[in-house]
Amino acid sequence: MSLDAALGIANSGLMAVQRALAQASANVGNAQTAGYTAKTVAQQARVLDGQPAGVLTGQAQRAVDLAVVAQIGTSTSDQAAATLRERLLQGVEDAYGSVSGVDSNSSLSDDINTLRGAFITLQGNPADTGAQRNAITAAGAVAGDFNRVGQAVTKARQQAQDGMVQQVAAANAALRGIGGLNRQIQLAVVHGQSTADLEDQRDQAVQTLAASISVKVIRQSDGNMLVLSQGGAMLPTDPNRDALTITPATVGPNSYYGAGGSLPGVMLGGADVTRQMTGGALGSAIELRDTTLPRTQAEADSAAAQLAYRFDQEGLTLFTNPAGAVPDMTQPYTTGGQLGFASAMQVNPAVAAAPSLVRDGTRAISTGGGGVTNFTPNAPGGPAGFTALLDNVVNYTFGTQAAAGTGWASMATTGLGPDGSLSSTINPAVTVQDYATTVASVHSAGRAAASTARDQAAGLLATLQQRFNTQSGVSVDNEMTVMIQLQQAYAANAKVVGAVQSMWDALLGTVQ
Repeated sequence: MSLDAALGIANSGLMAVQRALAQASANVGNAQTAGYTAKTVAQQARVLDGQPAGVLTGQAQRAVDLAVVAQIGTSTSDQAAATLRERLLQGVEDAYGSVSGVDSNSSLSDDINTLRGAFITLQGNPADTGAQRNAITAAGAVAGDFNRVGQAVTKARQQAQDGMVQQVAAANAALRGIGGLNRQIQLAVVHGQSTADLEDQRDQAVQTLAASISVKVIRQSDGNMLVLSQGGAMLPTDPNRDALTITPATVGPNSYYGAGGSLPGVMLGGADVTRQMTGGALGSAIELRDTTLPRTQAEADSAAAQLAYRFDQEGLTLFTNPAGAVPDMTQPYTTGGQLGFASAMQVNPAVAAAPSLVRDGTRAISTGGGGVTNFTPNAPGGPAGFTALLDNVVNYTFGTQAAAGTGWASMATTGLGPDGSLSSTINPAVTVQDYATTVASVHSAGRAAASTARDQAAGLLATLQQRFNTQSGVSVDNEMTVMIQLQQAYAANAKVVGAVQSMWDALLGTVQ
């Protein structure tokens, strides 16, 4: 081997060590940078005509398990979805156990039982004006409970709608970021430059997107990345324009998404892709706005309407809406006055103004009316001990029958929601107390289930992140060990250069 060849090999070794040292330094410097992965500089022995010719160095490379990256994205979506669900359902759960006017520790179920107890007490002494007023107060507490639940559901639906707008904006920002990185990576590929750092940044942008929408990605050989929603929609990654659009809206009990509805969908290039936006906070907000919360509202409305209807069918119009109407439970949910009744329910102002009506009754019931046969209210100045209405309320309104031998009609489980398209997940109970208790329990359990799902997703995400960090993250200890080895290699190559230089000096001295 000539001295020139030896010097060339040593110089290539020095250059390779310098590049490797620079990369190791960059790894250590970015050890705490989110999403940064450890990089290595590829090296390959160079051979010319069968003779060693030094070291070839390639571009910085990263070692990333893309399957783990995809799992992290899925868990990120699951955690974001469960977190939003937990936050929005917390308000509904709180409403079922909120403070009432009767007992500072009472709930809807407690207050319905208190109302029944008030009528039992009044049944024992119909002339007691204090007991009459207590019954009115208890009725007001129940109406207030239903109002809070209905209002909490509407508020949560509004938060879901607003959340959709926010998450569409977040998704657009992430998609634009991915688009910009796609272009940089493709340009680097064309020029033979390393894309490792840019790929780290793009993976981080995908994880940010996953918090809004559950996505899957397709990595192409030219460096480009295609992004699809789990629902199958191809999501554009143009860095200069938004992919998705949605308009703000105000949500009310009658609002719904779909044909004839007033709530907007998520649009992609003029096409409605709402149902294709699944997973993540956006998918969760859509599901809450359009399914979970409208069903929750309908079940609360049904409980409130059943109570008002059963009182009315026994001859006491105790609860009405602000227009003075009582829901007709023989009609569909959307047309019989049930829709939104929980939010609007109130104690009949006429009864509130004349508490003795809870003893005397407000309307006559004739044969075929669906309740007690031929009930006639106590006439003005009638017996102070009148109990006909109270007997019916205690025995039938809160019981399993509308009259002796005539059961109450089953509570509807289909045709629910503002557009009548939803079905209840609750088995219909026979008594209003049982149904209200079940409704409160099921609706409160929704938040607990979301909390459990969030904890599970967070635990899995932490495990996957740890696995990713172990495989692809920077270990400062390992990098320092590598740097020591590189320093030793650098010193060895420097000695070779020095030895070759000495040999050249000796050779030149001999020639001279």
